[in-house]
Amino acid sequence: MRTVISKDGTSIAFDQSGQGPALILVIGAMGTRLDEAGLARALAPHFTVFAYDRRGRGDSGDRAPYAVEREVEDIDALIAEAGGSACVFGGSSGAVLALEAARLLGGKIEKLALYEPPFIVDQSRPPIPQDYVEHLNALLAADRRGEAIEYFLIDAMRVPAELVAQMRNGPMLPQLEAIAHTLPYDGTIMGETMSGNPATLRKWASVTVPTLVMVGGASPAFFHHGTQTLVGILPNAQPRLLAGQDHGPADDVLAPALKAFFLS
Repeated sequence: MRTVISKDGTSIAFDQSGQGPALILVIGAMGTRLDEAGLARALAPHFTVFAYDRRGRGDSGDRAPYAVEREVEDIDALIAEAGGSACVFGGSSGAVLALEAARLLGGKIEKLALYEPPFIVDQSRPPIPQDYVEHLNALLAADRRGEAIEYFLIDAMRVPAELVAQMRNGPMLPQLEAIAHTLPYDGTIMGETMSGNPATLRKWASVTVPTLVMVGGASPAFFHHGTQTLVGILPNAQPRLLAGQDHGPADDVLAPALKAFFLS
């Protein structure tokens, strides 16, 4: 593990592996750099891979008040560590953070790959509650971390309540509760893009970096509609379907797709 210092003084922990062009992995909600270890190993023969703990998670620090721009600065600090430019891959809400980084950091991101940014652009699934982030913050302020996780899983991720109930006494719950306070961060990153309004994606029309937008063939329809809408907005984007994959794609399927795009 190594660290870089972000613009606001926050320490950001990362693992670096492999050799080749720099590639930064941006994980989505409730994940740490350890969850990307398998993907990092698969990519390390071809890239210098940076897998990092987003602020507030794992071995990284945090600093209030939260703002999406601080997380973009974290990516900027990693890009500086990589030599001033890098490719970036993000999954789920991490894809939206990576997309925002490309909007704000310009040419520092050479190529961008996204997997299933969870945009809701139509009626193919219900939107998240309008007070989603406020409710999360209220639960966390009352130290009801387990309830915050359940709210995220059921209301945002649409995980069946009976499956969530099975997690309550499972081995993963303490690990999830340890980073539950970052759930509002991802809700803030998503903003209004889970409201059912496709116009909320227009802010990224200025992102001209070559972008690969992927979706799993086994994923719900709303993921497909959201990625299609984004591809239509980005001026330099290409879609790719990963057959048989869902919102958690297999490393041995995802890694070759990333290799083919970033090295092309």
